[in-house]
Amino acid sequence: MFPNTTITCIEDFRRLAQWRVPRMFYDYADSGSWTEGTYRSNESDFQRLKLRQKVAVNIAQRSIRTRMLGADVAMPVAIAPTGLTGMQHADGEILGARAAEKFGIPFTLSTMSICSIEDIAAHTRQPFWFQLYVMRDRDFIGRLIDRAKAAGCSALVLTLDLQVLGQRHKDIKNGLSTPPKPTLANILNLMTKPRWCLGMLGTQRRTFGNIVGHAKGVTDLSSLSSWTAEQFDPGLNWNDLEWIKERWGGKLVLKGILDAEDARHAVDVGADALIVSNHGGRQLDGAPSSISALPHIVEAAGKDIEVWMDGGVRSGQDVLKAVALGAKGTMIGRSFLYSLGAMGEAGVTRCLEIIANELDITMAFCGRTDINDVDRSILLNPQIFDKPGQA
Repeated sequence: MFPNTTITCIEDFRRLAQWRVPRMFYDYADSGSWTEGTYRSNESDFQRLKLRQKVAVNIAQRSIRTRMLGADVAMPVAIAPTGLTGMQHADGEILGARAAEKFGIPFTLSTMSICSIEDIAAHTRQPFWFQLYVMRDRDFIGRLIDRAKAAGCSALVLTLDLQVLGQRHKDIKNGLSTPPKPTLANILNLMTKPRWCLGMLGTQRRTFGNIVGHAKGVTDLSSLSSWTAEQFDPGLNWNDLEWIKERWGGKLVLKGILDAEDARHAVDVGADALIVSNHGGRQLDGAPSSISALPHIVEAAGKDIEVWMDGGVRSGQDVLKAVALGAKGTMIGRSFLYSLGAMGEAGVTRCLEIIANELDITMAFCGRTDINDVDRSILLNPQIFDKPGQA
């Protein structure tokens, strides 16, 4: 039975994406590592925070506009960097970037994207952010940074929590690859996804656009597979950030912070923002949820750096709770991917509308009219995550 396409929340997008996106790529987005415990707690821990309803307050004029990295944004939300986005929907990164630009929020392109840095620059007018993985091939990384600068990217988001790859059981069982290998199981599954297949037939972007033709010796799918298996650098350490920061020369954001000591390191190296993140529960299973880690990271970081968070944000209420606990911004990954896989650019636009509307209405119920004035007092139990690791 075809699912109802009346979309009222992010869960509606998830169900529709599951219907329309090939199994291996849907599972890639909708899964965590090992037991998926951290993946699930990213969402469930938001529900433990209870909101304080206020009445008889003048809420006629409200604003959810704020600033991230010194730039005006329509709401404290940015699209997170997500790998293989162009496999959720043909030209997915381009569609996401255009929707974000029109809505007035930042878009972040992943190193492991299907569409390249140059593709995004050619299809947008406003600067976007670029997310960097540090590989063993430092010459390639240097050139990747230079390409981001040439494309006018306004921030470099350096991901620190993927020195080794978490074990993601669904990806292993599905034999994840891009494009899908022509196995019988994959062919049978693709036959049930005609909308996706037609989109892919209409584009030539079907592999990692930032890597193929740019990394030495990577010219096809076979050489790409062996290159990526060897390239994530377990030797990455805080000392490496100096040359990256110098080569980049612009706004630097550090992603993957869950520990107070690491937050202080982020301040010491001169980062402009840090992101409290457990990689969507896809790396260290058993790590704390992002929202539960947020308060002690905010405390440790102080006022010298912007603190954002990602992981489990599925609604405007989640955004409001994160802001109440001290986040200056949030990032959405799966919410973005579900909406993109379900309905393309129109889906991403609708996703952002839903989150903005939920944020605005919930803020009003809490008796606040400006997102920049929201603090812990809108929560009935803000202390539940004050002890590190408490959940």
